[in-house]
Amino acid sequence: MAGTTFVLVYSIISVMKKTNLYSVVFVVSLFAVMSFMLPDKKKNNIRSAKKSLVERKSKRLLAEENPYYIIVDKSEYELKVYDDDGWYATYPIVFGSKDLGDKMREGDKKTPNGKFKVILKKIHDKWGPELLLDYPNPENVQKFIERKQKGIIPKTARIGSGIAIHATRPEEEWTIDNFYNWTDGCVSVKYTEMKDLFSYIPVGTPVTIQP
Repeated sequence: MAGTTFVLVYSIISVMKKTNLYSVVFVVSLFAVMSFMLPDKKKNNIRSAKKSLVERKSKRLLAEENPYYIIVDKSEYELKVYDDDGWYATYPIVFGSKDLGDKMREGDKKTPNGKFKVILKKIHDKWGPELLLDYPNPENVQKFIERKQKGIIPKTARIGSGIAIHATRPEEEWTIDNFYNWTDGCVSVKYTEMKDLFSYIPVGTPVTIQP
């Protein structure tokens, strides 16, 4: 196509050799050449846009595809991870109180029962990897209100917050081996094992804590 354009332009120049239209022919030729270049550039831009959309869609799908869920079994002192194929891993854990009943109020050091989800992954300045849970959620709030109304807990009690699954301090993994409950109500995993758990559990993972 470019060769045909060149021959056409050359013929026009030959015919108009003795006229004052050289400048017009030059401009026409320039636009003809540019017309063959611009479509490729547009196609390249279109390909890039499509590739960008595909990459964003792939990342979005990866973010949404979370096969994991966690069950914390208080009576067994175990945190179990499951995926689409079933059981995936088990980690020994401890809590905050020897009383493994449901959390009643702030300061009782009990770990709450119920269904939660991971809402934040962060590195704590003392015990490192931490998965923050959405406690208190609406279910917890409702139970808290009912317990106040029934006089089970003081009217001045507060519900508390900041419940998480987190590591021991690096030098205190012995607390897990000895079933030493030391937290303020959180679930504690050995430091080395929590790094592993933290590496693959994403935000949004469902967590069930049961007696």
